[in-house]
Amino acid sequence: MKLNFEHHQTAHCENGVASNLLLNKGLKLSEPMIFGIGSGLFFVYLPFLKVNFAPGFSYRPMPGAIFSKAAKRLGIKIKREKFSNPKDAQSALERNLQQNIPTGLQVGVFNLTYFPEEYKFHFNAHNLVVYGKEDGKFLISDPVMDYTTSLSEAELEKVRYAKGALPPKGHMYYPTYIPDHVNIEEAIKKGIKDTCKNMLAPVPLIGVKAMRWVARSIPKWAEKKGTKVTNHYLGQLIRMQEEIGTGGGGFRFIYGAFLQEAAVILKNDELKELSKEITAIGDLWRDFAVDIARVYKNRNSKSDIYNTLSKSMLHIADLEEAFYKKLRKAI
Repeated sequence: MKLNFEHHQTAHCENGVASNLLLNKGLKLSEPMIFGIGSGLFFVYLPFLKVNFAPGFSYRPMPGAIFSKAAKRLGIKIKREKFSNPKDAQSALERNLQQNIPTGLQVGVFNLTYFPEEYKFHFNAHNLVVYGKEDGKFLISDPVMDYTTSLSEAELEKVRYAKGALPPKGHMYYPTYIPDHVNIEEAIKKGIKDTCKNMLAPVPLIGVKAMRWVARSIPKWAEKKGTKVTNHYLGQLIRMQEEIGTGGGGFRFIYGAFLQEAAVILKNDELKELSKEITAIGDLWRDFAVDIARVYKNRNSKSDIYNTLSKSMLHIADLEEAFYKKLRKAI
């Protein structure tokens, strides 16, 4: 039972699953376009939520939000299901495969047998597509891999019912309706406006204000919690920024690619210039990550490094605030 499904590698799992599932239904949208329309560019700081013994940092919204928002803005309908019983979850998935429906799943990363050891950690918001079953194994299209793979029934059940923060609970999803015509121009504008609203939000937990909160917290962590804990927190921050499928720079490079495409579709040269600006900001995020990595590996020779890192992040926050204000105006 192998469905006709085309696998494409992408930088981020949720965008990739969405793009590949829609392509399977005849709607060709790039990964950056899904990401931009779905308002994927984000920043959130949740100091009260511990993930891997560190505060909750994320450069993206909650799992499923990108695809859900993109679908709504494009007039696409998606069916989502969760199951308390793993056997029911497997039956529903097999039923979909028998009906020729490639199906997206939310899973935990830690027990994915095909992942290299250095990429395995407790993160439950990964996405992949199941597109068939052969010899008792489910056929897997994981968009962050450059090849398709497979998981046994037991292996798939383990990742679908991973424990910890954001447990998947057998979550599966797939498009049920795609209109003959999608208003891509309107969808792009809505996606950009929503991104600007989120990143310029007045609350301290999200957007630019959250970045500043984290930045100002770095020297305080060092003072109150010590070097070991602070470096662990910083390691988690750059892991979310550079390794969790963001394509690097906390998704800023993908968003730059989206604005490049949007500039052509909307015939708006200002978006082309802003594409360059967010890409340059992505480079600064990457430099910030390199500086943290040096601290983490005890290879840093700068004095007063935690204050230096704090100032770097505050500078990035200032640049991002100016960027979103210009972007809001341009659209």
